[in-house]
Amino acid sequence: MELWLQVMVDPGGVLSFVGFALSGVALGTASGLVPGLHANNFALLLAATAASVPADPLFVGVAMLTAGVVHTFLDIVPMLSLGVPDAAMAISALPGHRLVLEGRGREALRLSAVGSGLAVLVALPLALPITWAMTHAYPFIRSHLWVVLGAVVCLLVATESSTEAIVGGLVSFGLAAALGWVTLDVTPEAPLGAGSMLTPLLTGLFGAPILLDAMGGGGVPPQADAKLTMGRRDLGLTAGAGSVAGAIVGYLPGISAAIASVMALPAVPNRDPDRGFIVATSGANTANTVFALFALIALGTPRTGVMVAVDSTGVPLDVPVLLAAVVVGAACGTLLVVALGDRYLLTVGRADYTRVSLVVLTFLTVLSFAFTGLFGVLVFAVSTVIGLVPPRFGARRVHLMGVLIGPLMI
Repeated sequence: MELWLQVMVDPGGVLSFVGFALSGVALGTASGLVPGLHANNFALLLAATAASVPADPLFVGVAMLTAGVVHTFLDIVPMLSLGVPDAAMAISALPGHRLVLEGRGREALRLSAVGSGLAVLVALPLALPITWAMTHAYPFIRSHLWVVLGAVVCLLVATESSTEAIVGGLVSFGLAAALGWVTLDVTPEAPLGAGSMLTPLLTGLFGAPILLDAMGGGGVPPQADAKLTMGRRDLGLTAGAGSVAGAIVGYLPGISAAIASVMALPAVPNRDPDRGFIVATSGANTANTVFALFALIALGTPRTGVMVAVDSTGVPLDVPVLLAAVVVGAACGTLLVVALGDRYLLTVGRADYTRVSLVVLTFLTVLSFAFTGLFGVLVFAVSTVIGLVPPRFGARRVHLMGVLIGPLMI
């Protein structure tokens, strides 16, 4: 609290806060708009160079946290723009891609921004009671973690739409879990010493397969107006459900925001599942980042790459300052989705889609090498093959999070 007062009273402290927060916004914008790049990468690089930064570690933490929050707003933009399949394959597309094919991509961007923004509004007042509850429940959860994770896996499989999809989900989970068990503990030798095996694993499992499946697609069609057609009540309930789900998984190791969005699916209205899924996913993604901060403060255990970097840098956990960074990141993220998202869709829509996909795939390969070396490139290739499995069975890609859940259960 004393640090917070110093920041508020000292003009130099205010300027430092603003400067580092805006630096974080710039980093989060770059990581959010570049496919395959995550705020974790920038945060770990900052952690590696923090000792040479002539500033209070608290402000370095502000930059890391702001970057992480902004990233959760903007990562929807390349997801919607890249990997859009041919119209004939729309049935197998992700909900966001289906809206893009219908010409509703601009609306999808705004739905995501609203979902993330509402998640922050819901997360802040719920932070104390949920943190109190999870702090008391955590010893039991920790001692029975394999049961909790097993229940999550059963939930993911049971909510699939067909027997074939259930089989595909189990196969995908098993393959991803085996891959994670073999590779996660490997210490990579790479040009950049701030990476981890998560870079090739996650970009291979979730990024490259979508690009490959969409290689023959028609790209982004012309988009209509940005009017929101989802009812306010449905919008609020879905965002709230995503936020609560993101809050819960923010305290559990190995459980991602993607899994939180599946937990929020019962709240998605049947009359508008695609829009509801985008809102729930965005809300869960942002809430997960916010509550990961409270998990670090209350339990001393970092749950995301950004929090690992904050913890390793020795950032003072001054709650008011860090929450102010969250608010700044959320406000900037909301504005940037609208300001940059439409242009991103338009630019990709005008480009040769096959060439764009090949360029992005090449970039992901280079990214894997930069952060994890030649071994990481091999892992990226294997991950990509495994990532192609779920849609062949009509299953959701979320089962591929077995790459983290499986090793934790073992």
